[in-house]
Amino acid sequence: MNNFMMSMKRFFSNKNVVTIIGVVIVLALLYWEYNSKITKAVNPTRVPVAASDLLPQQEITNTDVVWIDVPSVAIDKDALTNSSSIVGKYVGVNSMIPKGSMFYKSAIVEKSDLPGNWLTELKEDEIPAYIKVDMVTTYSNSIEPDDYVDVWMKAEDEEGLVMFGKLIENIKIVAVKDSSGQDVFKSSNEVGTPAFLYYGLESDYFVMLMKAPYIDGVELAIIPHGGAVPKMGDVEVASDYLRDYIDASTLAIPENEDNGIDVTDKDKKDKEDKKENN
Repeated sequence: MNNFMMSMKRFFSNKNVVTIIGVVIVLALLYWEYNSKITKAVNPTRVPVAASDLLPQQEITNTDVVWIDVPSVAIDKDALTNSSSIVGKYVGVNSMIPKGSMFYKSAIVEKSDLPGNWLTELKEDEIPAYIKVDMVTTYSNSIEPDDYVDVWMKAEDEEGLVMFGKLIENIKIVAVKDSSGQDVFKSSNEVGTPAFLYYGLESDYFVMLMKAPYIDGVELAIIPHGGAVPKMGDVEVASDYLRDYIDASTLAIPENEDNGIDVTDKDKKDKEDKKENN
């Protein structure tokens, strides 16, 4: 036993032997690491791919996704590998996902990122329209999507009597956008400046709101539904009376106009200046 121990001691005290053993260990470790990486790279991994061609702005459903096995090395870092990041999302405006392609982050967007997404919130019998607003007329940007508002109207008759009343109530706001068409409340960290409130109305109400701004002496105001309204004139009248007044004061909607009314402070001032000049 002692002879064996002495032999092993002399063996490991030889520098050449130690060097050789060290080299062998290093080579073994390098081989193991290389083999592990190769195995990991070629091992099949299940990934979701498009079951058919998906067009721009198309919603992605469960039936649009199938799973296949591909080598791990073929999976790009931008590829989405779980269905929860895909199903219920939409193909980007400038993107198309061909059949068999993996889904990539750059091609998938939320519904709120699509232009005109607010149109899907309207009922079948509603006409899309908008109201031009600003920080003042939205009460410091306190009107948000899914809020309800009332449109109040003030008008001056030929005798100078100022009447006012609720023209339309319970209008659901489906989107609030800034002057460039971006959703004001898209980011919780940075809220934009409101320029348009988007909504939908039945045909009769829609036509009435389009006519009202063209009547001299008429002003429209947006009031959160159920909120207190200050006295806006000499006498408060019923909605039907205001609607009859609009019909009697107008013949038809001017041609080549868009579906919007303006309740910003600037346009109110322009109207007042126009009246003074006349």
